[in-house]
Amino acid sequence: MVNTELGQIDLIGVGEFGESDWPSTAVEPDEADTRASNGPTDEAQEPTMPENCSPLNAALCATEPTPPEDPAAPAPSVTVTLRDIASFIPAKPGNEMEPGGWAVEDLPANFVAEASAQVVSGTLLGRPADVRFTPVAFRWRHSDGGVVESGAPGETWAALGQREFTPTGTSHVYAESGEYTVTLEAVLRAEYRFGGSGWRSIAGTLAVAGDPQRVLVGEFDTVLTNGDCNANPSGPGC
Repeated sequence: MVNTELGQIDLIGVGEFGESDWPSTAVEPDEADTRASNGPTDEAQEPTMPENCSPLNAALCATEPTPPEDPAAPAPSVTVTLRDIASFIPAKPGNEMEPGGWAVEDLPANFVAEASAQVVSGTLLGRPADVRFTPVAFRWRHSDGGVVESGAPGETWAALGQREFTPTGTSHVYAESGEYTVTLEAVLRAEYRFGGSGWRSIAGTLAVAGDPQRVLVGEFDTVLTNGDCNANPSGPGC
């Protein structure tokens, strides 16, 4: 209840206090007039309470309000692991082969990985984030038991300036004829960032496998012919 004529404020039924328990804050009109006319005194002045504050929430009003979280601000100091970014899925690597889909027994077949750095967006620790995956190594797993590892994706024979069926850093030789498969794994390093922050490294690497590729291996003999066997099938060597 507020009595403007007496200049007195009474709080009734607030919290656990009753009307008789709450300390009086009454100021008599004469006393108020005297203070105003005499100006400042040597007595300690009560601090002015901010607007919309009362004796009940004075302690809260004296505390600086906490600003809302800025989604672009750096993340708190936490350790992000590969498990935390499991929902960020990088694309599968591609695998180019020379010759295309087949090989000659006991001769090198050349393999070239198709993979590059990529950024995947999503939610990390409840905040919008980006994860960047960068290939740092490549691994070809052949169904004959062979494994070829390289720190580079490899190059075609033409790009290397080499003749066909010559060894390269990513080639493989099949010792017997038959049907095989080869699966390329790209070994990736991961980094993350929140809006407005720099890239931060994540410990460890992960391997992303491409689709298995079929390889048909055969035995081929080289013979000398006298012209085109299609035009002259009875010629020497045909």
